[in-house]
Amino acid sequence: MSERTVGKVEPAEPVTPPWAIPVGSLPNLSKAEIERYSRHLIMPEVGMIGQRRLKNASVLLVGAGGLGSPLGLYLAAAGIGRIGIVDCDVVDATNLQRQILHGTKDVGRSKLDSARDRLNDVNPNVDVVTHELRLTSDNAMEVLAPYDVIVDGTDNFPTRYLTNDACVLLGKPNVYGSIFRFEGQVSVFDARHGPCYRCLFREPPPPGMVPSCAEGGVLGVLPGIIGTLQALETIKLIIGQGEPLIGRLLLFDALEMQWRTLKLRKNPDCPVCGENPTITGLIDYLEFCGVPDYEEGTAAEDASVPAISATELQARLQRGDPLRIVDVRQPHEWEIVNLESLGAELIPLDSLLERISELDSADEIVLHCQMGSRSAKALKQLQDAGFRKLWNLKGGIRAWQQEVDQNLPRY
Repeated sequence: MSERTVGKVEPAEPVTPPWAIPVGSLPNLSKAEIERYSRHLIMPEVGMIGQRRLKNASVLLVGAGGLGSPLGLYLAAAGIGRIGIVDCDVVDATNLQRQILHGTKDVGRSKLDSARDRLNDVNPNVDVVTHELRLTSDNAMEVLAPYDVIVDGTDNFPTRYLTNDACVLLGKPNVYGSIFRFEGQVSVFDARHGPCYRCLFREPPPPGMVPSCAEGGVLGVLPGIIGTLQALETIKLIIGQGEPLIGRLLLFDALEMQWRTLKLRKNPDCPVCGENPTITGLIDYLEFCGVPDYEEGTAAEDASVPAISATELQARLQRGDPLRIVDVRQPHEWEIVNLESLGAELIPLDSLLERISELDSADEIVLHCQMGSRSAKALKQLQDAGFRKLWNLKGGIRAWQQEVDQNLPRY
């Protein structure tokens, strides 16, 4: 081999790890794009080839809410060529504390319309594709198939398991994130190179065991932290740099400002990615998660739980019916809004059995919480204790605010 190199030598594309997103012919960057992404281009780990890989990539965001907001913003700013978003919700005032894709002027608008406008403003070079639908077993494979990376920004178990299984069957990486109150989790599930979500959580928790963010709350800044980490993992997968969270689960405690990393192993008995999978197609995830009529994050009414609507309760109170109203929420929720003017009393669910002597089984009792799920649990506890004259306020105090007294604050 000659010690001297004659002629121009084109730099070869660096060897990428097996977990990196495969690419074909990479698009060139325009003069304007070179200027826009200049702080990426001067990093040897990204450079021109990495930025062209970003431009060539397509990413699907499942959800345009708390996690989807920082995901969309930073992936668009990074120059992802095509960003798809799945959502079927509208912007609500209670979203604005954490869902920074949307603003006050967007309340009542489709989240997809709001997100598309915001992302196009962040980076008009990005193709934003909207899928205004609820992801189901019937449409998931078709929706996910055209994208290189799937990012899970959901807040319910049926969609989480559905997204995982579809990614395994399609051979796509699933960038997972989860948030609750002050805690968050991040991982990358890629069954081709490591475990999937079912390897970690084979079965969903019993319905109602894990409260949603609507019931338990979430610190507004937390989805910004976790969603940004998901965006980081997505970019690493595309440019083929660093060590992604495949086989690792990152846990974050915002109150203690502590990070922990758990090592995950692929489960050979996993029903979807194991050695002898029993799930070879998408199943009924609503039934699997014990939510037979799931719709937009709320469980169907249990026929064994007698329910009364807000308007029916109002009519009975106006007639003077002797009803005892028991609020099973937490004291801090009572301080936000309550029905004390109607004679409601606070007995939190976690102390109901200890204070059961304060109730009389001869009374007709209406139980309520924020949206109806916790009061349904309270009703069953009282049924087991021998109470029979019980009602669950359907939709909770939120339904009362919507149907009867719109002057009450909503949370």
